[in-house]
Amino acid sequence: MQNVVERELEVKLVLSPERSVPVPARLSYITADPYAVHITFHIGSESPVHWTFARELLVEGVFRPCGHGDVRIWPTRTGGRQVICVALTSPDGNALLELPSAAVAAWTERTLRVVPPGSEGALLGLDGALAELLAPMPADDLWMSDPWSSDDPPEGES
Repeated sequence: MQNVVERELEVKLVLSPERSVPVPARLSYITADPYAVHITFHIGSESPVHWTFARELLVEGVFRPCGHGDVRIWPTRTGGRQVICVALTSPDGNALLELPSAAVAAWTERTLRVVPPGSEGALLGLDGALAELLAPMPADDLWMSDPWSSDDPPEGES
C-alpha cells in the first residue's frame, strides 16, 4: 500500500538580503520512493519546478547545516522568525529559499512516523529482489561443474 504525505506551504524566494517573493510550494513524501522527498514550486509558469532530494538531508537540515553540491539546507533565524533555508543549484541557475521552520519540522516528523528511519529498504523489497537475483538456477549446475570430468582418461593414456 502506497502512502503519501503532503503539505502545501508558502516559501520565500530570496532575491536579495532586502527582498524576497512568496512562492506556493508542495512538499511530498511517497512511500514508494521512501528515501526521497519531493518539493514542487508553482512559479506562475505553465509547468511547476520539481526538485527531489534525500529525506535524510531534510531531516538533518531542520537541526543543523548539511548538504553540499546541488542541495544545501540549514536552520536560521530571520526577521524574528525561525526558517529553514534551502539553497538549490542547477545548470539553469541558483535559488535560495526560506521555508517556515515549524511547518517543515512537523511535515518531516509525519514522514518519519509513516516510514521510520532504517525501514526504507523493507518497503522497496530489496532483500527479496536480491535473493531472487542471486538464487541458483538449474543451468547453474552445468556452469559450476568441473569441465574436466574424472571419467575421461588423462591425455596420453588409453
